[in-house]
Amino acid sequence: MKDLFGNALRDYHNNNYTEDLITSTNISGEDKLPLPYLFRDFTEMPKLEQKALRLAKGNILDVGCGSGSHSLHLQENGFNVKAIDISEGAVEVAKSRGVKHIELKALLDETESFDTILLLMNGTGIFQELSQISTYLKHLKSILNPNGQILIDSSDIQYMYEDEDGGLWIDTNAGYYGELDYFLSYKDEEEIPMKWLYLDFERLQLACESVELKCEKVMDGEHFDYLAKISI
Repeated sequence: MKDLFGNALRDYHNNNYTEDLITSTNISGEDKLPLPYLFRDFTEMPKLEQKALRLAKGNILDVGCGSGSHSLHLQENGFNVKAIDISEGAVEVAKSRGVKHIELKALLDETESFDTILLLMNGTGIFQELSQISTYLKHLKSILNPNGQILIDSSDIQYMYEDEDGGLWIDTNAGYYGELDYFLSYKDEEEIPMKWLYLDFERLQLACESVELKCEKVMDGEHFDYLAKISI
């Protein structure tokens, strides 16, 4: 990983903002990811994220914390938060912005236990593909305290396969339609492509049941997205 995401966060944080991140997938063209959005405060967050932060309780783990916006809001409200990210630049920026407890770490390497685990901004993306979901859910279960909760969001992207007449052009011989190849570029440099999973709620619920976890939908978002609560 070249950590172009981290480089972009550094540039914005250090007042060197000249251009945005560019994202695309194997089923969609290029799209801008504005850097200011990654530094948003609570009032600028989507309703799903606001709801998740309102539901957070106890000792909290913020997975894939990015610039630290979620962690900072929770800290300001008196919570004990640990933030983790695999981007060196993100960890550096979040720490500089005031996140007190942050580590450069992958989720599967986390061993402490928590009352709330947050996976936001398409939290299921970290699972990468369907075959990995149970591995991640079992690990999340192992670091969740009794009566704890995992708050995770995603989108059902079936709508991206609709034609003008409302029909679907999903290849039934291919893999799950939410398994995407994700591409990111910044300042004419391209990041190594990665797998990214958008998971419809029904499949998330079934995956949770298979590892003896409960899963309930908390709310629907404005564009085929949803927030779910997972518990033991």
